[in-house]
Amino acid sequence: MHNLRLALATAMLAVVALAPRALAEEPPHYTFDVAAPGTVVQNQLLYLAGDGMHSQWRALLSKKRVGASGHDVFYQWYLSIYAIDDTTYKLQYQSPRDGGPFSNVTKADGAPMWFPIQTGKIDAPIDLMMEGKDNLVVESHEMAADCGGGVVAVFTTNSAGKVVPAVSARNGCELTATPVNSKAGRSLTLAGPYYGPNAAMCCPTIAKATATLAYVNGTWVQTPKRYELFVGKLPPQ
Repeated sequence: MHNLRLALATAMLAVVALAPRALAEEPPHYTFDVAAPGTVVQNQLLYLAGDGMHSQWRALLSKKRVGASGHDVFYQWYLSIYAIDDTTYKLQYQSPRDGGPFSNVTKADGAPMWFPIQTGKIDAPIDLMMEGKDNLVVESHEMAADCGGGVVAVFTTNSAGKVVPAVSARNGCELTATPVNSKAGRSLTLAGPYYGPNAAMCCPTIAKATATLAYVNGTWVQTPKRYELFVGKLPPQ
């Protein structure tokens, strides 16, 4: 009987750990104080400062055409992060204006081409650092030559409510992230080619590698250590 009660208690704890959070409802008719530049590609609701009434945030990915050459069209990508104030979302952070993950796209000298070529993606919100407080996870890729590089950026808010990078990872050619919420805890699965110390960009040591990124006892831990990690900041541009 004791073993049965223990098993039931363990199962109930697992269900609670994996159960959806009860979140405050968003105002039905909201506006933005500053429109995201260009065409909105993604619009993600999240709770970047924690659960609670009037605690909604929105992260928007957008892109704006900067030029064309034949059939090739070039875009500047933007990440715009807003916090709700009554029924208006007010801009708190925008990339590249305030920093990464995107850099400024510029026209090449003497040619109708613009670099770097950019793409981006917002992953599903996940509370990696504190239960009930979402982290914003953004994937980006920029290329000017060869296969370029990929960045996974994790954003949070500090004690003053300001949007800041919590951690970021960078890799040659490609890097993606998958949020994982399991009984073992919350983490990100990073995926991309792994380059050993002497590997050339053409020839990764492991073509399809993965690593787990988790926040453990106040420290970001990557297992195994495959990708370049920047704690508390974004990679230098």
